[in-house]
Amino acid sequence: MSVLIPIFFSSFIIALSGALMPGPLLTVTISETSKRGFHAGPLIILGHGIIEMAVVTALLLGLAPFLKQDWAFVVISLAGGAVLLYLAVGMFRSIPKLTLSFEPDKKIRSKNHLVWTGILMSAINPYWIIWWATIGLNFIGHSRKYGYWGIAFFFSGHILADLVWYAFVSGAVSKGRHLLTDKRYRILIGVCAVFLVVFSVYFFYSGAQKLAT
Repeated sequence: MSVLIPIFFSSFIIALSGALMPGPLLTVTISETSKRGFHAGPLIILGHGIIEMAVVTALLLGLAPFLKQDWAFVVISLAGGAVLLYLAVGMFRSIPKLTLSFEPDKKIRSKNHLVWTGILMSAINPYWIIWWATIGLNFIGHSRKYGYWGIAFFFSGHILADLVWYAFVSGAVSKGRHLLTDKRYRILIGVCAVFLVVFSVYFFYSGAQKLAT
């Protein structure tokens, strides 16, 4: 147990430092929370955690060499850029008729959608994949020395850091919803859409640059 606790806390700190950095997952979380309330953040992270569990399992089974291939980075970058651009266009088109009102009968469907959003936003980020194939793989290798408990403490610390940060973000956004008029809300969604376009261009550029080398 004396070894497992440091594994947990080191995993938590490293994951938190990554979670604090702006990215598509954070941008979409802010956008969805402003529309649907606090539960958006935790549900998006649930989806994020599901795919991270799948990645950890895949790495344990030897997938790391595949993820490190240049062509894999190019494919994920270009596909990710396309998906983010598609989402941004959809957000821009919806701005004129956006409102803060909710439709209760769509509650269950929206929750399912948010979990899938967490999965998708993670899967299309090439740098998230590279992180797991390098830093994450090293952590897994160290934790694996202590059996399943080592992996469990590593993953628990990692996903808890994501949950803590994104729950905080969702809480801050949802608590401020009473200050949002429809106009301010549309501006917020517009800003989020602009960030998605920026990330999309960056992903396209990264993929094209790797393809050219």
